[in-house]
Amino acid sequence: MRTLVRARSRKQTGLAVLDTRIPLPHRGRTYVSSRRVRLSDMDEYGRFRLGALARFLQDAAIDDVQETGWGMPEHLWFIRRIRIDVLQSFLDDREVDLTTWCSGVAAIAAGRRWSVSGDAGGRIEVDSVWIHLNSLATPTRIGDVGVYAEATDGRHVSTKLELPDPPEEGERRRWSLRAADVDLHGHVNNAVYWQAVEELLPTLEIDPRRPLQAELDYRQPIDFGEEVELVPFRDGDRGAVAFIVGGAVRAVARIGDPDHASEPSSSAAR
Repeated sequence: MRTLVRARSRKQTGLAVLDTRIPLPHRGRTYVSSRRVRLSDMDEYGRFRLGALARFLQDAAIDDVQETGWGMPEHLWFIRRIRIDVLQSFLDDREVDLTTWCSGVAAIAAGRRWSVSGDAGGRIEVDSVWIHLNSLATPTRIGDVGVYAEATDGRHVSTKLELPDPPEEGERRRWSLRAADVDLHGHVNNAVYWQAVEELLPTLEIDPRRPLQAELDYRQPIDFGEEVELVPFRDGDRGAVAFIVGGAVRAVARIGDPDHASEPSSSAAR
């Protein structure tokens, strides 16, 4: 298989790293739900797809905020960054339990953790940062997070992005969007990006049946009708994919062996 172009290194100082080791809070709100893994959620090996996982995570988060009054139409939440640590692959699991809670806050953003377990031993830990918008889709200060405050344990989150730009000489591949990829907000839904990543796993030399770490930075939304190009590349020991529209990087994903994962920064730790 051909060698992918490697990204040029760049200095990354002062950036907060998402922390999937933040424990389930002893106090404060948690939200628990269960889902069944259906046929369309699995690949040919029976593995729980990343795109399906992203939908499950999104559904649990929406159910949570709708129950507390922090959901639509007054409040909108757009994902900024997410890190998925597949600690034990979901290969034979057909029932999924999800527990989610608020992992931290900032002026206009909040962190959300999920702990995901399967009925056959699968285990996934996820941390993320979401931007808070009002009903007019304008970034808005959060202020008092109310019912979610206690679970944060005083943690702060950062909206800074971490994943690198692709190399300029990287090979570009057309990625065609479908009308079904767009959700109520008029943008390509966050779970759809993972479908593109799944398509490029062979190119990235990733075996998704093994434990892995997957990250995605959402820089700017992608709209239906825009011409999107994918640029697969290497970032150190891991594979990466950039989503390009008109020469601008709209999103970057990175995926690989969790043994090469970075340690959480002090700003993310308890």
